[in-house]
Amino acid sequence: MKQNPTPNSFKAWVLAARPKTLTAASVPVLIGGALAYIYGHLQATPFLLCLLFAYLMQIDANFINDLYDFLKGTDREDRLGPERACAQGWITVPAMKKGILITTLLAACCGLCLLIYSGWEMIPVGLACILFAFIYTAGPYPLAYHGWGDVLVLVFFGFVPVGCTYYVMGHGWNTAVTMGSLACGLTIDTLLMVNNFRDRDQDRQSGKKTLVVRLGAKAGLILYFLLGLVACWCCFYFIGLGKPLAAILPQIYLLPHILTTMKMARIHQGKALNAILGETSRNILIFGMLLTIGLAL
Repeated sequence: MKQNPTPNSFKAWVLAARPKTLTAASVPVLIGGALAYIYGHLQATPFLLCLLFAYLMQIDANFINDLYDFLKGTDREDRLGPERACAQGWITVPAMKKGILITTLLAACCGLCLLIYSGWEMIPVGLACILFAFIYTAGPYPLAYHGWGDVLVLVFFGFVPVGCTYYVMGHGWNTAVTMGSLACGLTIDTLLMVNNFRDRDQDRQSGKKTLVVRLGAKAGLILYFLLGLVACWCCFYFIGLGKPLAAILPQIYLLPHILTTMKMARIHQGKALNAILGETSRNILIFGMLLTIGLAL
C-alpha cells in the first residue's frame, strides 16, 4: 500500500512540482539554445538562466493549477489523472499559496538576471509568463476552462521559450526560430491533448470546454497524432539551412509517437491512459533531443 507523504514535507512539495512534466520546460530551451549555437550566439550563463526560469515557471504553473483546480472543485474523487497535492492533503491551501508566492518571486528574480544579457523589452514577456500562469486556471475567466489551453501551449511552450532563449543570446529573430518554436509547441501540446482526452467526461461535467470536449474523443485522438506529425514536417525547413540532420533525425520520433497513438486508441478511456501521459512525455524528450542534436551537428 502506497504511503502518503507527510503534509507540507519536502517529499510532498516534490510531488506537487510534478517533476515528470519538467520535460516540457527543458525541451524548448534546448531547441532555442541549439538555434543560438548554429548562428554563433550560444552563451553558457544566459542559457542556464533561461533553463532555470523555464523550470521555475513550470513548477509555478503546476502549483497554481493544483490549487485552483482544487478550489474550483475540479479535482473530485473520480479524478482519473495523477493525484494532486491539495486534493490529497499533501499540501495545505495556505502553504500552497506561500509556495506559489515564493516560486513566482524566484522566477521573477531569474528573469531580472536575464535583462543583463537582453534588454528591457523582455520585461513584458516575463510579466506575461507570470500572468498567464495564473489566469490559465484562476480568475473569473480561467482560460483552460474555455478551450484556450492548446493556443497557450503553442505560445508559452513554443514561441516564448524557444524564441526568447534565442533572443537573449542572439538579440534577434529569424524564420528558423519561428519553425523551431512551432515544432516545439506542437509536440508539447500532445501532452495537453492526452490529458484532455483522458479527462473528457469529467471536464464535460465540470464545464471545462477543452477541444476534446467540444469536438469529441475521435477528433482528440486524430489531433494528438497530427500534432506530432506536423511538428516533424516543420523540421524539413532546416534542410534549406544546410542542416539535413535537423530534418531527418526528428522523423525518428514518429515511430514512438505512432505506437503511443495506437495504444491510446486501444485504451480509449480510464486511468490506464496515465501510461500514455508518461509515454508522451518521453516522446517529447526524444523529439527535443533529436532536433537539438540535428541542429548542433
